[in-house]
Amino acid sequence: MVADRWITDWPINPRFPLLTRANAGEVLPDPVSPLGWTLTWTPILAGWRDSAVLDYCAVLEDEISVDTPEVVGQVGGYLFINGSSTRLFGVRGPGLTPEAIDAAYFGGHPDTPPYVPEPWHENAEITERMGAWMQGVMTATDLPELRDDREASKQARTSRPDLGALTDEQLVAHARGFAPQLRHLFRRHLAVTAGSSIGPGILGAVAAALGDPSLALTLITSLGDVDSAAPSRAMWELSRLDPSSQEYRDGFAAFVREFGSRGPNEWDIRSEVWETRPELVTVLIDRMRGAGDDESPTVRNDKNAVKREEATAKVRETLAGQPDLLAQFEMGLGSAHAYLAGRERTKTNVIRVLHEVRMAIRELAARHDYTMSEMCMLLDEEIDAFVAGPDEFRPRLTAREEQYLELWDYEPPFIINGSAPPMSAWQRKGQGSVTIAQPGDVLSGVPGAPGVATGRARVVLDPGDPLALEPGDVLIAPITDPAWTPLFVPAVAVVVNVGAVVSHAIIVSRELGIQCVVSVTDATKRIPDGALVSVDGSAGTVTVLDG
Repeated sequence: MVADRWITDWPINPRFPLLTRANAGEVLPDPVSPLGWTLTWTPILAGWRDSAVLDYCAVLEDEISVDTPEVVGQVGGYLFINGSSTRLFGVRGPGLTPEAIDAAYFGGHPDTPPYVPEPWHENAEITERMGAWMQGVMTATDLPELRDDREASKQARTSRPDLGALTDEQLVAHARGFAPQLRHLFRRHLAVTAGSSIGPGILGAVAAALGDPSLALTLITSLGDVDSAAPSRAMWELSRLDPSSQEYRDGFAAFVREFGSRGPNEWDIRSEVWETRPELVTVLIDRMRGAGDDESPTVRNDKNAVKREEATAKVRETLAGQPDLLAQFEMGLGSAHAYLAGRERTKTNVIRVLHEVRMAIRELAARHDYTMSEMCMLLDEEIDAFVAGPDEFRPRLTAREEQYLELWDYEPPFIINGSAPPMSAWQRKGQGSVTIAQPGDVLSGVPGAPGVATGRARVVLDPGDPLALEPGDVLIAPITDPAWTPLFVPAVAVVVNVGAVVSHAIIVSRELGIQCVVSVTDATKRIPDGALVSVDGSAGTVTVLDG
């Protein structure tokens, strides 16, 4: 029987009682390892707190804990976003509401509890500070500091020492030495993430005023320069080559050097990623080989970029006699383009540095005959003692790994409000019943990328095992981190169980030129594999045409 509390779980602060797996499942879909949480996520969350207090200014210094900042939570080893603190952003931000924030994070999930105001939520000082920050976001058209961060993160990779030549103590110091950079980069990531909804919000208001709400999606489609779409484009180019050729081998090696930090569950150092398990890349490239050249992500992007430019020109022409509204539109357009691309860049920067911690810990594990999984059962505070006597930890880490792996069998609640149910009461994964969608049924979610596509549904639960997916299919996925997005290329559309308006799936699908609907609750269980479905990325619906 699984224990009701995991060793790294956080208490729930009654002032910030609402937790959700929304968006958190894209970052850490599985239970995070103890070492991943304490060695890398401790500085990451310090950066998140820094941003909340100093950048987008949604909270005061004394309102949020230093040790367990209420921007997130951890229950049963799973990461949760703190919905109470995100609602504060809506309460205190000029022109925002907690309901609008709920829509962005929860995507209309039926279990979302209503917002209940408390006297301390309103704060005029913070509202003024947030107003100044929002003004800066709305007037930004470029984020050059992110290019500086990108070069610094690449330097972390290119300057990697010969890890095998380092002593144990030097390996530990090397791994810990990235903490300040992780803190800085994640602070930047959260500031950009917070700002990434403002420009699209302005465009949505303008589109609604023009009587065409779906226009807002077209205006932010195929922006170009989205870092998280780059691996898919590079894989496509490799898929056009003979896999036995030297050109392919050289290209594959270059791909791993450039993108090796990416992969399934990449935010946990315990995970295998593309550098540590290159066959994960091979299977994704193989899925692209059957697609025709006209399905190239670059070709798709170019076609959608033309549609975006035409829509932009049409709006400008329509608003030519309304200078105030036109100025608002231009401001929203520039901000949306900068911040949506910037959000994916900041994420890539963090992952690249986090991977260097992973590689140092892998070396330490290998030289003492531990698996990476066993090694990641350590807490950061235990590493020095481990180095002094690695064999003494074997029984402890073996037992801890056994307990940790039990966590994977349980489905975390999507929403926790006030107190977490004991883990022994959680539903096991695969249990529970849902109503299978029948021909004619329409499933609703959140619009992601505009347009309509029809194809056979292929339910894929593991990005490393996508063999059933064929070009022209509709990918039905539980979540989508960057390990999933290369599967978007052969697909005509993607449907995801969870997600919201700024989710990774939406941003990347718009870049790759395919239709997308997210937050379709239990899509992987309700949509029959092989059914013909129609995906309307503008309306946010999936229609089952036949079984």
